[in-house]
Amino acid sequence: MKRPRLSFWQIWNMSFGFLGIQFGFALQNANVSRILQTFGAEVGHLSLFWLAAPITGMIVQPIIGHYSDKTWNRLGRRRPYFLTGAILTAIALILMPNAGAFTGILSPLFIGAGFLMIMDASINVAMEPFRALVADNLPDEQRTKGFSIQTLLIGIGAVVGSALPYILSDWLGLEKVAPEGIVPENVKWSFYVGAVVLLSSIIWTVVRTKEYSPEEIASFSDHHPSETEAEQHKRNGFMQILHDFIHMPATMRQLGFVQFFSWIALFGMWVFTTPAIAQHIYGVAADDTKSVAFNNAGNWVGILFSVYNGVAMVFALCLIPIANRIGRRGTHSVALLIGGLSLISIFFIKDHNLLLLPMVGVGIAWASILAMPYAMLAGSLPIHKIGVYMGLFNFFITIPQVVNGFFGGLMIEHLFGGRAIFALVFSGCCMLLGAISVLFVKEKTA
Repeated sequence: MKRPRLSFWQIWNMSFGFLGIQFGFALQNANVSRILQTFGAEVGHLSLFWLAAPITGMIVQPIIGHYSDKTWNRLGRRRPYFLTGAILTAIALILMPNAGAFTGILSPLFIGAGFLMIMDASINVAMEPFRALVADNLPDEQRTKGFSIQTLLIGIGAVVGSALPYILSDWLGLEKVAPEGIVPENVKWSFYVGAVVLLSSIIWTVVRTKEYSPEEIASFSDHHPSETEAEQHKRNGFMQILHDFIHMPATMRQLGFVQFFSWIALFGMWVFTTPAIAQHIYGVAADDTKSVAFNNAGNWVGILFSVYNGVAMVFALCLIPIANRIGRRGTHSVALLIGGLSLISIFFIKDHNLLLLPMVGVGIAWASILAMPYAMLAGSLPIHKIGVYMGLFNFFITIPQVVNGFFGGLMIEHLFGGRAIFALVFSGCCMLLGAISVLFVKEKTA
């Protein structure tokens, strides 16, 4: 029996919660380095604080994927997890910019890093089941469409989330400068709004989306678990996850190289764009975190991130006809090529307004990164293990971030002379390697 096709609005409602997840994720990406610098972090140490995010994701996502495959209750299979993740993320969004209020426990810098860890772990709890939900509910011929609509909604959330601090300060008059060690009001209120948007959008998906029962899911596959697989099913969670990782499908392993280069690039961009633009464009000293110029740079980075997410939102709709014409591999390779060259080009720009141009290329790459690898992967996964493999696939996102987290700051300090702009050049080179490696992926459909 084949999965029934879903209408556009069914796919939209199923993916709508991702708008809120990405709203919160965009606030994190555009502002956490700025917040940590406000609390006293040095530029060369930023990537170490950001390690909290990928390490928690590496632990959380496979576990959530494994247990969501085995869950079924009144809320369904995946929905209990992303509802729980949404509640926890909303709490973390409220607490993160207020880390200074907990100075009686630890320094605000370490409290802020702790809230970053909680926030990212919670986002991962919410995010992974959404990927699995698309694979659960859509036939193979609709998966590119499903992940593209998901990317469209991700773009909407990210555009508004990234630009919100700028909108609140420059349009609505909230303060964008605060005393040393205090997060400005425009950033604080952006995080409060993000908490509300995230929670309400997840609730929309929970209420408006139907999930197939385990029996219906099983009926969509010609594969029936063998006696050996039934014995494997009885293993404890950790051993089963380890077994599944060792025996991952070949397509997943090949995509791992693509993801490694793509996400080492993205992590470098998210962590170092604010100090890079502050130094390279605004002429701000590395230890300056309270000047008007530094905060203008931080707000402008929010706009830049909003632009690339806006481009991704629009380009997500183009992925479907392009992939139909040149294939998923070709589409992803070209997109990563454009993104890599765009990141490298930032080094040659001196006018902050011209930075909008490379963000167009980054947006094209980001749209493809959010959709194409998952569309290529889904057809190769056993139907009864989609959740755990989507979670394990996150290893190829988190491991490169951990690598960059340990070495990115050291490279800036010891190789680049403290100039964060070269972290963006390095990110662009890594994305070019991703464009090459995707050509060696062999797809399988189901």
